[in-house]
Amino acid sequence: MSTILVTGASGQLGKAIGRLSSDMDFIFLNRAELDLSRPEQIAHALAAYSFDALINCAAYTAVDRAEDEPDLAKKVNITAVQALAEVCRIKSAALFHISTDYVFDGSASLPISEDAKPNPTGIYGLTKWQGEQAIRASLNEHCIIRTSWLYGPDGKNFLNSILALAVNHNTLRIVCDQVGTPTYVDHLAQAVHRIVQIYFDDPVAFPWGTYHYSNSGVASWYDFAHSILKLSHLPVNAVPIMSSEYPTRAPRPAYSVLNKKKIRDIFGIEPAHWRDALEDCMNKMKINPAL
Repeated sequence: MSTILVTGASGQLGKAIGRLSSDMDFIFLNRAELDLSRPEQIAHALAAYSFDALINCAAYTAVDRAEDEPDLAKKVNITAVQALAEVCRIKSAALFHISTDYVFDGSASLPISEDAKPNPTGIYGLTKWQGEQAIRASLNEHCIIRTSWLYGPDGKNFLNSILALAVNHNTLRIVCDQVGTPTYVDHLAQAVHRIVQIYFDDPVAFPWGTYHYSNSGVASWYDFAHSILKLSHLPVNAVPIMSSEYPTRAPRPAYSVLNKKKIRDIFGIEPAHWRDALEDCMNKMKINPAL
């Protein structure tokens, strides 16, 4: 039986992978067991584990705070990632790594393909891009999966933030001039799991490289919030505003819709529309009283 080690077990994606049924053997490590902010300890911490592949779900993802903690963001997103790649090289294990739409600057006007030139505008995006480069320089057997606007039942994300704000507010002001695609974490977990299965089915022929995955369709943050409120039947209005009315410490991409043609063509993965995915998520969270 193939063994897969998963980092970031207590995060959104780590938990979602843990919810899947699988004939593979998973080892889940949370931050207490593998702290990527201490990259110098990674090789020692992983020495006792035997695994055939590693799925790196751990990252420094506090986009605004990264502007004030660049050294910590670099440790987690670059130095630690390089250490993971080196461990995988020594153990002859494959590395599946999760990256982000923030490696792009948001100036595109059409869905962004994998070969588009990255140009991150903040520390978070820059460190994620440099982490990707560190993997490519260290390990041939890697699969980098970029995603966007991740949400789900666990942790801090847009869905949970909107639901929490709706408890005490009648109106929510939501940015409408940033466009991307929300991604339900359970769907991303299923896609990652499928890709790992394909690898173990035929490791020699596996198409290594970089892939984009999100749900399909296009939305603004306002569209996303409006759909959340509508599905939850909460008596709260969403009001569209411009990004200039809601300044943030780190810049956000104005356009970050990812092109999924490559992952469709090569792996046969067809992402669900983001509205259907959102309804699926909220139904499972039992926050749609109409059902």
